[in-house]
Amino acid sequence: MNWIWLHKWGSPKWFYDMSGKYLPWLVAASALLLAIGIGWGLAFAPPDYQQGDSFRIIYIHVPAALLAQSIYVMLAAAGIIGLIWKMKLADVALRQAAPIGAWMTVIALISGAIWGKPTWGTYWVWDARLTSMLILLFLYLGVIALGQAVTNRDSAARACAVLAVVGVVNVPIIKYSVEWWNTLHQPASFSFTHQPAMPVQMWLPLLTTVLGFYCFFGAVLFARMRLEVLRREACSRWASAEIDRLLKDRI
Repeated sequence: MNWIWLHKWGSPKWFYDMSGKYLPWLVAASALLLAIGIGWGLAFAPPDYQQGDSFRIIYIHVPAALLAQSIYVMLAAAGIIGLIWKMKLADVALRQAAPIGAWMTVIALISGAIWGKPTWGTYWVWDARLTSMLILLFLYLGVIALGQAVTNRDSAARACAVLAVVGVVNVPIIKYSVEWWNTLHQPASFSFTHQPAMPVQMWLPLLTTVLGFYCFFGAVLFARMRLEVLRREACSRWASAEIDRLLKDRI
């Protein structure tokens, strides 16, 4: 039964129809969760006893960093599916998710630098966590560049998939770098598997914001994939009819 479900989502038309139903819910959920989480965290959460109000950058930094790593794991999973089962939609997901992951990594790096100035006295140090996050950005840019540089679609799909699968080894390095090496970066502020060390007034808005970031990613990914599916399937009857309908609605 699970294989039937997987193959259905591998069908461009099935994906386009089903994603269209989920997309409005993801948009609404992301807007609501982000408004509540960020507003709560920035305006109403108590200041940290050591860092004061500067700690509030975690409501942007932590969700972006978590999402950046999760997206790359998704890229690797899509790469494996594409390499083994040759599902074209896996390549669509991989290629359309990579720019979102790159932007999340940029946000994590910039917000981390802003956080680092009052905490460490400098915007950047060649810390194990920061360096491995920078490598993650280069991996994302490599996937994007390969997808654009290789003109043959099948060859580009294989190249991007291989890089995604090989590069995923960097994700556990990011996660455990603070435990494996002596780094300036503090341990994880948030975990789905352990009780947070911070009070509930701090971690609950953080959890809300994290969920909002993931819903935002789902909404943007579905929107990007739907456009790419229409572009790739433009010659098919159903896609041509859908393109005509969208053009009429715009007019």
